[in-house]
Amino acid sequence: MSFNEIIGQQRQLAALRAALANGRLHHAYLFLGPEGVGKRLTASALAKALHCRERVHDYCGACLNCRRIDDRNHPDVRVIEAPSAKKEISIQQIRELERELRYRSFTGQRKIALIDPATSLNVASQNALLKTLEEPPQNSLIILIAAQEGGLLPTLRSRCLRLSFAPLLREEVRRYLQARGAGVAEAEAIAALSMGSIGAALALHRAGLSENRKKWAEMLIELNRGDYRRAMMQAEALAGSRDDAREFLNWAESWYRDLSIARLGCSAGDLVNLDMRRELETQAAQTAVEPALSALAHIAAARTEVQRNLNRRMVLEKLLFRLVEER
Repeated sequence: MSFNEIIGQQRQLAALRAALANGRLHHAYLFLGPEGVGKRLTASALAKALHCRERVHDYCGACLNCRRIDDRNHPDVRVIEAPSAKKEISIQQIRELERELRYRSFTGQRKIALIDPATSLNVASQNALLKTLEEPPQNSLIILIAAQEGGLLPTLRSRCLRLSFAPLLREEVRRYLQARGAGVAEAEAIAALSMGSIGAALALHRAGLSENRKKWAEMLIELNRGDYRRAMMQAEALAGSRDDAREFLNWAESWYRDLSIARLGCSAGDLVNLDMRRELETQAAQTAVEPALSALAHIAAARTEVQRNLNRRMVLEKLLFRLVEER
């Protein structure tokens, strides 16, 4: 294993490898970008490169330190997440982390904390972390990982060096899926639908192309202007779980992107929902470019609100109300 095996993100990897080689790593980073594009993988790779016994400024993936980081039991590398029964990372977790970072490293290398997703930090825990970032313990490294920065305090973001992670190329995702046994047609369809996310592609590959998409497309096609009652019923059905809501919003973004492309007369090869061209053409005939572009902004806002654990049904109601208003 090495940095060379990470798919895409070459600019980000080059920046980190240069900082490693020159001994100029920042004390805190903010890895920003869509889910499933390699942020967590890169953060873990950086931790391994700092602790690997076999390689310099890189990692082998097989030595004791690399394996312990993978198993999440390395004494100098902590992953901070919301507890399974909670929605937020608490101030107590951050205070405990601050104490641990001030202890001497067991290996003589940096003490490292990966906070994922950083948007799970509540305001109190963000303020507690801010104090640590303002006076970082010697030989510490904190990496915040987030899909969006909207839920993070500006003062917190300003103390971190930001690295933005872009969606992977469709061809990169297709090759990755084919290397893991997907057929050519399946790999092409999933790669398009994944929107550059390996995580999304793997989920689709395991589950098959979701039948929910056709149901959701029919629902959006049937939403008529001013039909708030139907929008309320659909919002309630979509709000079953946080994962369900996020899956719908991720797909809806791809759908309205495709509608915009169809209305602008772009190549069909640019479509994400390649296998649903008939449904796309049906709604494209009913949707102008401006409402489609506006819908993308509304969907992005809804996804941020769901990520921040606001009431899912109310978030989805607001989104669908806006969609029926702008039909």
